[in-house]
This record gives sequence, C-alpha cells and structure tokens, in this order.
Amino acid sequence: MRLRAKLYPDGRGRQWGAILLLALCCALCVGRTFAQTAATAQTDRIAALEKSAGDNAKAIAAAQSAGDNAWMLTSAALVLLMSGPGLALFYSGLVRRKNVLGTMMQTFAMMAVITVLWALVSYSLAFGTGNAFIGGLGNVFLRGVGLAPNPAYAATIPAQTFMVYQLMFAIITPALITGAFAERMKFSAMLVFMILWAIVVYSPMAHMVWGVGGLLNATASGGWGGKFPCLDFAGGTVVHVTSGVSALMTALYLGKRLGYPKKPMPPHSVVLSFIGACLLWVGWFGFNAGSALGASGLATSAFVATHFGAAAAAIGWCAAEWIRNGKPSALGGISGAVAGLVAITPASGFVTPMGALWIGLIAGVFCFFMVVKVKNWFGYDDSLDAFGVHGAGGTLGAVLTGLFANSVINPILGAGKATGFFEGNHFQVVNQIVGIAIAWTISIVGTLAILFLVDKTIGLRVSEEDEHEGLDLTQHGEEAYEFDPN
Repeated sequence: MRLRAKLYPDGRGRQWGAILLLALCCALCVGRTFAQTAATAQTDRIAALEKSAGDNAKAIAAAQSAGDNAWMLTSAALVLLMSGPGLALFYSGLVRRKNVLGTMMQTFAMMAVITVLWALVSYSLAFGTGNAFIGGLGNVFLRGVGLAPNPAYAATIPAQTFMVYQLMFAIITPALITGAFAERMKFSAMLVFMILWAIVVYSPMAHMVWGVGGLLNATASGGWGGKFPCLDFAGGTVVHVTSGVSALMTALYLGKRLGYPKKPMPPHSVVLSFIGACLLWVGWFGFNAGSALGASGLATSAFVATHFGAAAAAIGWCAAEWIRNGKPSALGGISGAVAGLVAITPASGFVTPMGALWIGLIAGVFCFFMVVKVKNWFGYDDSLDAFGVHGAGGTLGAVLTGLFANSVINPILGAGKATGFFEGNHFQVVNQIVGIAIAWTISIVGTLAILFLVDKTIGLRVSEEDEHEGLDLTQHGEEAYEFDPN
C-alpha cells in the first residue's frame, strides 16, 4: 500500500492508466476497422478487375465474331460474283454469237435453282449429321440452321452465314459443267440434269470431304476426321474434279457439235471472256481465302497463295504457247490464270507462297498440254475445255497439295504433325489419291446414270435444226445482239 501511494500519491496515475488503456482499445478498434475496410476495398477491386476482364473478353469475342461474319458475308458475295457475272461472261465469250444468251442463262439458272434446292435438302445432305458418305435429313428446309454458330463447322459466325457461303460453292460447281456441253443441250434437260447432279454427286462429295465424320474429312480436332484425311481447303476434289470429270462424261455422252472439228468455231468475243476471267480471279479470293471461315492469318495465307498461283500459271501457259505458236494469246493468258486458280484451290490454305508459285507454274503448263494436245489426240468435244482446265487442273492440284502442304501454314492433322510429303508425311499423297479416285468414281458413275435417265425421259440434245439456229432463239426466243440495218 505504501508503494502504491508512492507511485500514485494523488490517484491521478490510475486515471492516466485508464486513459491509456482506453486509447489502446480505440486504436485497436480503429485499426481493425481500417483493416476490414482495406480488405473489403481489395476484394471489391479484385471483383471489379475480374468483371472488367470478363467484359473485355466478351467484347473481344463479339468483335471477332463481327469481323469474321463480315469477312464471310463478303466472301460469299465474291464467290457469287464468280458465277454471275464472272463465269457467265467467261463462257459466253467463248461460244458463237447465236449461243451467247443460252450459255449465260445456264449459269444464271444455277444461281436460282440450286439456291432453292440447297434450302430444301442439299445443305442437309452435305453438312447435316449422317454417316461417312452422306449427311442426314436433320437440316431439311434449313431446320436448325439459325443465327447461333455451329461449332462443328465455324465457331465465330452464324450457322446461316456458313450455310449461305457453302451455297455459293454449290451454285458454281454445276455451272462449270455447262462449258463442256455448250451449244447443244436443251435448257429443260440441263435443269433436270443439274438438279439431280447436285443431289447425287455434289452433296455426297461435299459431305465426305468437309462434313462432320466424312470419309475424307481431314479435321483432327473434335474427332471429326475421316479414315482417309484428304487435304482440300477450298474445293479441289469437291468442286473442280467433280465438275471437270462430269463435264468430260457429258461431252462424251452427247457427242460432238455439228461440224466439229472440221468447221471453225472460234470465240465470238474474247473481250467478254477476258472481263469474265478477271472477275473470276477477283472472286476467287472469296472462294479460297473465305474457306478459312474467319478473318484470320490463315485467310491471309490463302489469299496470297491464290494470287501467286494464278499469276505463275498465267506465265506458264503463255510461255508454253509462245514456244509452240510463236506468240502468246490473250485467251491463253486468261485460260492459264483460271487453270492456276483451279490447281491452287485445294492447296491454298496449306502451302507457302513459294509452294503456290510452283503449283501455279506446273498447272499452267500441264493444263495447256491437256487442252492443246490431249483433247486433239482423243477427239472429244469439250466445248469450253471444262475438263482440260477444271478436271485435269483440279486433279493435279489435289496431288500437289499432298506434296507441298506445310504444317507451319496449317497444322490441320494435329499440332506437331507433318502435313505434306516434302515435310515428312509421305502417306499424305496416298490419301490425296484416294480422295481423287472417289471423286472420279462418283462423278463418272453418277453423271452417266443421270444422263441416261434424262435422255430416256425428256431427251438431252436439241434437234439439228435448233443447233443450227442457235440456243438463243430456240431455247429462249431472243438474241444477244440486235443489229438494225437502218
């Protein structure tokens, strides 16, 4: 007690102790409050950052989807440009004056008829869920094909965009065949033949190469690949081999034009063909670069390969013609460019620019040989060289794709796996040949069967009188050129 009295003689020490204790408690409370506030603020900041990151990811995905969709709609328009006016002008300039409108109408009719057929059943047969050879009927009347993406084909664009883009391929493919029977098939027979051909030949081939689970599908991801992965980026086998081989079968079945080859049948207007070929070249960027199914680096690579292949082929054809005839022709130049575009089509999304140059150069010389030499040796009347350019060029391009494909451009067979022969995947050439053999077989058998059926029911060929007068007047009741003698 004496000690406490000495320490706190007047009791004020006890008061100070209480004050200090109270201050300490307040400090602890304030510190705890500040700590809780800081922790809450930190949590809020983290949540805000996460929300911002999520919003940014959604914005990026939306921007990618919008950009991809814009490119794919543009590509669809470019491919349609290839049919009309591109192919219509190219083919019509190569026929005689009395068959100009008849030839143009064949391509134009495909733009209308195949569109309706695609909506009703063909799209489902090509890209619907089915077996290894043909799609099912799950998407008839475009059922289930809406504005949401279909990840099985293109995860960043609406399913309808993919559908309408593929429609443009389905339009131009049968239109290419018309070059073989130009100036001698009835318009009614052509319509029936093309409708059946689109169902029997095109749809199964498109499904086997591009459809989910197709026999020739090369897509490694998603387990959608087929037993024989055939590299066909934009339609070497699906479009050009099928149309070119079917064109040859049609030309052989119909027989030669009256007077061929003794009677001269020069193009009535190389100018029209020249314009058409240039439109084809431009439209082909949608054909090949659009097959990347998005505005990506792969689209750029395919765009460059397409242009380089066409340029090299034009040089190759002109050089061969120059050596043989002493001068290059305008018709030869544009024919060579088209041959290069055909050959680079299956390879466009798999090869380097230098590989594209080699493919184009080889194709230009090879297709010149097929048109100038082989056609004369066998004597068939492929009026506008649909087989010599598309059938032969497409077959060659499919083989060369297996040689020059590079995983640096497109590792479609899987990450770290070689793609083409020169890269180390020697078996890929075998897969390419299997795809070519199937395309040739279905085209030969299917086309001949359809031709026989149509011929025995409504007849294929116009009469001799109608052929002399021309398809413009006899099939459509009009003429392309009206000359007023006054």
